[in-house]
Formats: sequence, C-alpha cells, structure tokens
Amino acid sequence: MLSSIRSFGVSGIGGFPVSVEVYISNGLPGFEVVGLPDTAVRESRERVRAAIKNNGFRFPVSRLTVNLAPADKKKVGTLYDLPILIGILAASGDLRQPGEESAFIGELSLNGELRPVPGALPMAIAAQREGVKKFYVPAENAGEAAFAEGIAVYPVENVQQLLRHLRGEEELVPASAPDPETDRGAVPDFADVLGQENVRRALEIAAAGGHNILLIGPPGAGKSMMAKRLPGILPDMSREEMIEATEIWSVAGLTSRKHPLVSTRPFCAPHHTVSTVGLAGGGTIPKPGQVSIAHQGVLFLDELPEFKSDALEVLRQPLEDGEVTVSRAAGTVCYPSRFMLVCAMNPCKCGWYGHPSGRCRCTEQEVRRYHSRISGPLLDRIDLIVEVPALQYEELRGRRLAESSAAIKARVNAARQIQRRRFGADGTMINAHMDSRALRQFCALDEESDRLMRDAFEALGLSARSHDRILRVARTIADLAGEERIDPEHIAEAIQYRSFDLNGGKI
Repeated sequence: MLSSIRSFGVSGIGGFPVSVEVYISNGLPGFEVVGLPDTAVRESRERVRAAIKNNGFRFPVSRLTVNLAPADKKKVGTLYDLPILIGILAASGDLRQPGEESAFIGELSLNGELRPVPGALPMAIAAQREGVKKFYVPAENAGEAAFAEGIAVYPVENVQQLLRHLRGEEELVPASAPDPETDRGAVPDFADVLGQENVRRALEIAAAGGHNILLIGPPGAGKSMMAKRLPGILPDMSREEMIEATEIWSVAGLTSRKHPLVSTRPFCAPHHTVSTVGLAGGGTIPKPGQVSIAHQGVLFLDELPEFKSDALEVLRQPLEDGEVTVSRAAGTVCYPSRFMLVCAMNPCKCGWYGHPSGRCRCTEQEVRRYHSRISGPLLDRIDLIVEVPALQYEELRGRRLAESSAAIKARVNAARQIQRRRFGADGTMINAHMDSRALRQFCALDEESDRLMRDAFEALGLSARSHDRILRVARTIADLAGEERIDPEHIAEAIQYRSFDLNGGKI
C-alpha cells in the first residue's frame, strides 16, 4: 500500500524534481504530510480529502503518510494537491500507479476542479530535463508549460477527466504552444512627441545599446511621455529571451491562459513608495521583485529622488551583475535582472530650477539637498544623463510630424544586428554588457579620440566605471552610424551625455 508519484517544485526561477510518496498503513486514522511542507502544503490534506470524497471515492480510514522527497528541501505552494490525490488513489488500489514517464502538478478545489499554479514553465522545463514524457497540469497553465520543448503537456480541467484518461477511457489531447503575441498597438508612438530632438536621439542610443539613461527637466517637458514610448523602439525579443522572461513572470504569478508568454519587452514603472523588497524581491517566501520582472525590458523610475534611498541602493548589484541575490531564512535564491534603467527627475523640489520664467524659489542649499538623494555610485552606473528643456511655444504649436517609432526601431534593430555579429557566441549580446576584454577589443581609439577621452577624464573627474561607460556608448553611436571604428565625433557625443552637472547645469 505504497505509491510514488513524480512532481516538481520551484526554487528561484528553476524547477526541481519532487517525489510524492504515499504510504497507507494500519493504525489510528491520521493524515500526515512530511518533507518540509509550508502551511499551504499542509492544508492540502483537507482539499485532497474533500476532492476524493466529492468524486465518488472512499477516503482511506487508516494511517496515511505523505512524504515529499527530497525531505531536506522546503516545499511551498498548493501545486502538490494533485500528485497527493493521485498517490492516495494509487496506494489504496483505486487507480493503477502512473509510470515514471508521468508527472503531475495542480491545486484542487473541494469538488475536484483544478486551479492554476505559479511556475508552470520552469517546472515543465525541469520535467523535460529529468526525462518526463507526460506532464499533467491545470488547463490554465497548459499554454505556458507547452513552451517547454520535448515534453507532452496535458491540460486537465478536473479530477474525473484526468482519471478517465489514466484508465484509457478518454484521451486527453496534449496542448500546443500558442503563437507569440506581436501586437504593439497599446504602445504609444514617438510621432506624437513635439520637439525634443536631443532627447529622442539619446533614447535611440539607449535602446540600441541597452544603456541606462536619466532624463532631467521641469514638469511638463515630456520626460514620462517619452519614457513610456521607449518599448516601441526596442528590438524584438528572441525565443530564448521570451522563455527567460516568462519563467520569471510565471514564478511571480503574472502569466495567465490569455497571456501565457512574455513576447514583448517588459516595461515596469513602480511607484516611488515601493519598498526594498518590492523592488529587489524577497519576502517570507522569496518572490521576484520589479528589477527581475523587468528582465530583458525596461525599469522606469519616475521622480527618482522621491524613492527611498535604501530602495535605490539595492539597484547597484543588478545593474552591475545582471542578477539579484535574495537571502532569507527560507534559503537563498538568485533572480536574473538584466534590465535597462530609465529614470526621470525634476532639477529641484519645485521643478523649476533654471527655468527662464524665474518661478523657482529653491535656495542653492535646497537644490543640493534634493540632488544628494541620488548617490554618486548610482549615478556612476547611468550611461546617459540628458537635459529635457521646456518646450517653446513654436514647438508646441508646430504641425510638422515627428519621426515614428517604426523608423527609429529599424535603426535600433540594425545596430543590434551589428552587435550580434560582433559578439557571436560570446554570450554578450549588447554593447552595454561588454566586459573589459571586449572593451579593449572592440573600442580601440585612434590618437585624436584618445586625446578627447583623456581631456574629458581629467576635466570631469571621471571614474574608471564612467570611462568604460563612455566607451560603450561611443561604440553604440558608431554602430548606429554603421561605422566599423569609433571616430572622434562618436566619443564627443558620448562625453556630452556624461557632462551634466546636477548642481548647476552644464560643465
């Protein structure tokens, strides 16, 4: 009276195998779940008991022990309801034990309906890696899990449907992965932006190389409006990028039957009241934060100085390493967080410092205090700092149509294609991620460019990190121009984006 059912769990954004062992023995009636279960797993006893009775079966009046192996790894969530139910039916002789090629996940309602669970795609990928051929999941998770290649994913609506399939009475049809959504109709167009040619140019460079950018300007200048149009000029995602982003969204519980795949680059814009945990991830049961949900996309921080300083400082590790490590009592997990940081801020608390109208009443000390909310190490990790001036009346009333997002995106795609050919199988896909060896190889400077770089380094008091970031931006500018080498004009433009002084304008 022993059965063993294959299942899976999630740690970080990766799946791991779990064996659900069910043993029915003589003794006083009892139902124990062991193997480091959390509260949600322990509560599965009542859901499984009700589902068995409501589907016409007799719940064993015996001592029932369920072990979730490996017993030294924490098990969380409601996804073990279905394998526990199958294991009890198999151990009591009401169902033939499923073979080793089958695995099960799913939350049960009291009447045996299956509800979706987070992390279906990472678990499906882990199941394929472990040699599972048949993966039974709730119907709402099937489209997402079907993106795992080399495994048959069966959508299950309820327990009766699954049992008829396992007995050979009714065949379930494996789910197929839906086509990725390509509709970008909801993304506003750059054609709506009046003037601001310098800012449009900076955003194009940022999109082409994946660079971090900070926009500084008075209220109403268009900072947020242009940032929200950035996804429309970002390059299309590769399948590998889609799968990687979807794994994170799946673990965070953000996928659904209607939207099973992240097929367009994420755009996350948390409010400035967001906590450190909300931004970096964590919690009692660790979950991805905004820096990970924005993986392969954009993290937009509007009103940058209004964010809590401790929340901003947690950005340092993901900006530098492309991942964030969360350590809690329940364990340590690592989430990918390779995103493009876009920030916007006013030049002072009231927003009008330096405006020709003279309406700003902030003192120099108040302005410096406002700017000091952003630490030097964080600013050092931003590639482009751009001033967004207030629009003039003639620009506001102008009738000339601006360049569309489609035209800008075509140039961005061409620059990204150059980068893919350049880096090849190196694993570094864009200029913003070049390491020191790639910088030496692909950012060599001639004598005039080197002289420009030396003068800027000494005049602006640049750090080694800022020096490297200027080279990466110059490489992107050269790629947009279709140039093989970095010329002096490319270096000069890149330096311009590092020369804004937060305490008083241009140096």
